[in-house]
Amino acid sequence: MLQLLRLVTLALALLTVSTAARAETLSSSQGTLRVTRMAAGFDVPWAFAFLPDGGLLVTERDGQLFHVQGGQKQRVSGTPAVAAEGQGGLLDVMVPRDFASSREVFLTYAKRQGRGAGTALAVGKLSRDNAQLTGVRLLFEAAPGSRGGRHFGARVVEARDGTLFLSLGERGDRPSAQNLRLHQGSVVRINRDGTVPASNPFTGRQDAQPEIWSYGHRNPQGMALDLQGNLWVAEHGAKGGDEVNRVRKGANYGWPVISYGRHYSGARIGDGTAKPGMEQPQWYWDPSIAPSGMMIYSGRMWPKWRGDIFVGSLKFDYISRLSGAPLKEVEQLQSSETGRIRDVQEAPDGSIWFASETEGAVFRLSR
Repeated sequence: MLQLLRLVTLALALLTVSTAARAETLSSSQGTLRVTRMAAGFDVPWAFAFLPDGGLLVTERDGQLFHVQGGQKQRVSGTPAVAAEGQGGLLDVMVPRDFASSREVFLTYAKRQGRGAGTALAVGKLSRDNAQLTGVRLLFEAAPGSRGGRHFGARVVEARDGTLFLSLGERGDRPSAQNLRLHQGSVVRINRDGTVPASNPFTGRQDAQPEIWSYGHRNPQGMALDLQGNLWVAEHGAKGGDEVNRVRKGANYGWPVISYGRHYSGARIGDGTAKPGMEQPQWYWDPSIAPSGMMIYSGRMWPKWRGDIFVGSLKFDYISRLSGAPLKEVEQLQSSETGRIRDVQEAPDGSIWFASETEGAVFRLSR
């Protein structure tokens, strides 16, 4: 009996080791990747950003910001009040290139506006002990506010010239994405202090918000610069028609006039899939994958992936890799850890990190 118990114990131990090994690897076109849990215990981790000293900032949608170092996390106080309803709350976090000297951290969030809410961008300084944001000030908020808890966007990216791009959803009000008097359904561009760059496409027009850089977007929840400094977004379609778009100054991306998707009722959207004066997507998914975080890869750790686009899927629990001209999805990176990907980022060493809403954790992909 004792021998039998020993055999059963050994078999269970081997099974545990085998299961753990499978859980910690992922098959890819570049061989087997290691999957390492870097931080856990989050409630809907929405975004994360790397600090120069190796630390990490992670947002939770309910309004919490955390600092992570060596696998240990602490709450950062001083974050702005958020409207944590539906898809709204504390969303993106961005650490600018000059953080070592400025200590500034940028946050996007759903801001209460009367009975509604709108996408907003704030900035504050992270204390030296990484425990508090100080001097937090509002740089931008969508005008006017809108009721409902859908389609806030909202990613923030620092352009090469130091200006800031912010993506905004149309808040479920489809026609607003074609109305230049509103910020909804657009990508806006502002200076670091919140002022409007003189080179914006609609500056000086009485019938347009001056911050708007592009419009006709539905709900861009992924945004990144490519290796040449061009801006790209990944945005949710309706039933089908999730898009990857290269964002150009003053361009109209068509929602809700053109789309490769359909309404959830099955009815046709707008005027079809194309119309003069409206941009075509570089790629679209049908069925929808519910794209969120987006990253364009430098090639540091895997040179063959240089310039490829990585987008997290909330619906199908994988990271989509897109490549080529014309652009297309060429690979799906998936494991038991890739549940509802909220954010995807490249670390300074070239490893690929992602935040899983299902796991409530941040993971690292490496060789």
